[in-house]
Amino acid sequence: MDKFLEYIKSQNLSIDDEKLADKLDQLDQLSSLKEEFYFPTTKDIASDLSKVKDEDLDKPVIYLTGNSLGLQPKEIEKQLICNYLNDWRRYGVEGHHKGDHPFLHIDEEIQESLSKIVGALPSEVCPMNSLSTNIHVLLSNFYKPTQTRHKIIIEYGAFPSDLYVTESQIRHNSFNPETSLIKIKPRDGEYTLRTDDIVKVLREHGDSVAVVMLSGIQYFTGQFFEMNKITEVGHEIGAIVGWDLAHAAGNVELSLHDWNVDFACWCTYKYLNSGPGCIAGIFVHSKHTQSFNLSTDSRLLGWFGNKLSNRFQKEKEFVAEEGALGFRMSNPSVADCTALRSSLSIFQKAGGVKKLAEKSTIITGYLEYLLTHKLKTTDVQIITPSESNQRGSQLSLLIKGIKASQLKSDLSNSGVVCDVRDPDVIRVAPAPLYTSFNDVKYFIQKLNENM
Repeated sequence: MDKFLEYIKSQNLSIDDEKLADKLDQLDQLSSLKEEFYFPTTKDIASDLSKVKDEDLDKPVIYLTGNSLGLQPKEIEKQLICNYLNDWRRYGVEGHHKGDHPFLHIDEEIQESLSKIVGALPSEVCPMNSLSTNIHVLLSNFYKPTQTRHKIIIEYGAFPSDLYVTESQIRHNSFNPETSLIKIKPRDGEYTLRTDDIVKVLREHGDSVAVVMLSGIQYFTGQFFEMNKITEVGHEIGAIVGWDLAHAAGNVELSLHDWNVDFACWCTYKYLNSGPGCIAGIFVHSKHTQSFNLSTDSRLLGWFGNKLSNRFQKEKEFVAEEGALGFRMSNPSVADCTALRSSLSIFQKAGGVKKLAEKSTIITGYLEYLLTHKLKTTDVQIITPSESNQRGSQLSLLIKGIKASQLKSDLSNSGVVCDVRDPDVIRVAPAPLYTSFNDVKYFIQKLNENM
């Protein structure tokens, strides 16, 4: 919240001004990007239409759940019809080589723009598969347990994509998750993890740790971990360090290459707005792909990871494509890559993640201020860190006095979309690409009415 208050002061605005939201929207250089997206209407998301006024039925909703599924960019519809479907119809199989976006290289087109999202070299990233599949693919390469170094460290309460994959990878290698999977818990009475406590656990387990794999941003609490420091300590104890960036990619500034992260995975349908279940992304640091030896390499091989010169030849020895492309399993969905390319173009219009993160800091600080100063109830507790460098766009609210699921339903009847994590937390994410300061103000108004 401090950054928000500093911003208010720097713009000579009054925190008590009833038109503060209007003035903040006028100052917002990214406000026009809201027009790049389709918004659901209240009639389509309300849980009980009898509680919605007739004049509100066709109003676009206040969408505060881009941390779960981003809105649909209008450009995706255009590109799918005018490029993907048109080229498929026009060229058939020759579309692999013809058109503005030949199918054969459709994923390679995205590498540069995707690398800017996560702070990497273009060769270090690749769109492929889905998140859980990619975690399996990369752990199959990087998790090399021995009798003395076999542990994987994750956070307690990690999203199931991380929990189930790490458990199964441990079992697949004939170890027991009961002894080989370490879950770092917050202190009693706290919801988030302290960096010092994470470091302590890493050092305590020391040379028995094979892989450290935390979430960049914890999905439940919205906490942004100190990735640089944790990666450094992980390497000091001799471990491989990977990150699940499902809630971080497109949400906060990342520098995976400079932080010396070994590998990372993320989905693209949250803050990156590519569409439900759309193709995911991977990062593999260039230090791991400088050379390739088939006899010693442990990655799972797929034909599309093979060099193009060998890819369509019979009985040719596998020679990995350079960088992350060498981890591909099969040809990527052209429809998915078209959607992702289109959604990433909006980030370019915005000026990149840095510009979005700057707005995110201000608008999330505004949300925090209203929650702590304008709510008429004390039954809402923010469990996300207050420090702007320890969170992205999401605030997780612990709800008392009413079921969180009921509150979500009531808010939907008021034209506000957020989501619930059982049993009692509502997650609210003012994604900077399409959320205005007046949207945040309206949410607080409706939260007051429904608590």
